[in-house]
Amino acid sequence: MILESFGLEKYMDELTDIANYQLRIMKYEKPKTNEQTMMAPAHCDQNMMTLLYQDEVNGLEIQNKDGEWMNMKLSPSSFIVIIGECLSVWLNGRLSSPYHRVMMKGNEDRYSLGLFSTVREGYIVKVPTELVDEKNPMLFKPHDHEEFLKIFSSEMAKADFKSEVVVSRLKAYCSV
Repeated sequence: MILESFGLEKYMDELTDIANYQLRIMKYEKPKTNEQTMMAPAHCDQNMMTLLYQDEVNGLEIQNKDGEWMNMKLSPSSFIVIIGECLSVWLNGRLSSPYHRVMMKGNEDRYSLGLFSTVREGYIVKVPTELVDEKNPMLFKPHDHEEFLKIFSSEMAKADFKSEVVVSRLKAYCSV
């Protein structure tokens, strides 16, 4: 649907062929307090796209464009589609990757199920020429996403996860 909305259907096979998928079950331990507790710090996903299902214990918050955090209270049959930074770069910034976090309180564990799509090793992420014109100059240079992830992983190993500071490392890495 995303490719169709931008007239990029011809890239469907390419993006399907370069995709890897990882299905992950995530458990967030009950914080045992009625105070809001950060269970996952604010971040943007570095992948192409995430499909997320959360159980009845809410906690996912997404930051809107005004910087306010919105609690995502969804029906039990809903899935959330999160655009990853890699897809945002591939789309020349036409769609943004939202900052999100998990905040919880109370005495219940939270479970979520995520299907993460990533690009295969060696794939060069580059903006399609159809998305570049006078009104929309190229914002990102082509890059080997696997190489970026290696650098990002080493930075994350040193990161302080208590910080609310969120930075688009991918956009900083490959901006023109």
